[in-house]
Amino acid sequence: MQRKITFFMLSASGSPTKQATVSRTFLRVSGLFIAAIIIFFGLVMYDYYNVKLKLSSIRNVEGDVSSQSDIIISQRKQIKNFADEINSLKSKLVDLNSFEKRLRIVANVEKPADQDNLFGVGGSMPDDLDTQVPLTDKHNSLVREMHEQTRQLDFASTNQKQGFESLLKHLEDQRNLLASTPAVRPASGWISSRFGYRVSPFTGLREFHKGLDIATRMGAPLIATADGVITFAGIKGLLGKVIIIDHGHGIVSLYAHLQKMLKKGGESVKRGDTIALVGNTGRSTGPHVHYEVHLNGIPVNPEKYILN
Repeated sequence: MQRKITFFMLSASGSPTKQATVSRTFLRVSGLFIAAIIIFFGLVMYDYYNVKLKLSSIRNVEGDVSSQSDIIISQRKQIKNFADEINSLKSKLVDLNSFEKRLRIVANVEKPADQDNLFGVGGSMPDDLDTQVPLTDKHNSLVREMHEQTRQLDFASTNQKQGFESLLKHLEDQRNLLASTPAVRPASGWISSRFGYRVSPFTGLREFHKGLDIATRMGAPLIATADGVITFAGIKGLLGKVIIIDHGHGIVSLYAHLQKMLKKGGESVKRGDTIALVGNTGRSTGPHVHYEVHLNGIPVNPEKYILN
């Protein structure tokens, strides 16, 4: 026997106005249906929430991908900038090498054979790097070529440095040699006797005159004709008071018949320094300086060295 349940609807006064009778089976089925709807709705909401989380995660991934893409593009731009700098550096090294060659031509100095080629024996200047690679393409080949050219530039810069160092050393040697060369007159005045054979004013016989006689007033200043070190300052027989300067490179100068010596042995002098006063000491016919230049111990004509 099926049980039933009766529902009454009451009026405002409390008296029943309507009634409805339903079976317990109907109520049970209805409850199950409502529960199913609630469960279904819960499942739908759960799936919706999961989908929303996945969409959010996808958006984050897309953002990360976009950010990584921007980083990659920025890095590729930097690679292209570095490639441009390598090309520029290579051009500057070539310009420096050309400048060194011009200097060597002016100085008449040949370059050592092992430094003749900037990029090595048999090597030539590498072609410029191609910096027009699209940013969307991979730059692997460009990076490899950059590494190779960086190695070549390192070799070229070392080679160029050695070239300038050898040129500088040669020029410094030449400068030192020039500073040590008796290139000026030791005193103002006129030449009273030249280097070579002459008739002696004392004996009337033919003799070899090893120096240059410059006649001038008594006490006139006498200068060093080149840089050097005074190795002797004293009296030397018929030459009277004498100063001898060692200029290095086998060059020695001698100044004789001095009135007064202003420098002592062991002192360093520069070209143009006043070292003594012109005199008439020793065997002399009048105030003058007897000036000699010796090269490797052999007297040479001083006039060949005088530029003024």
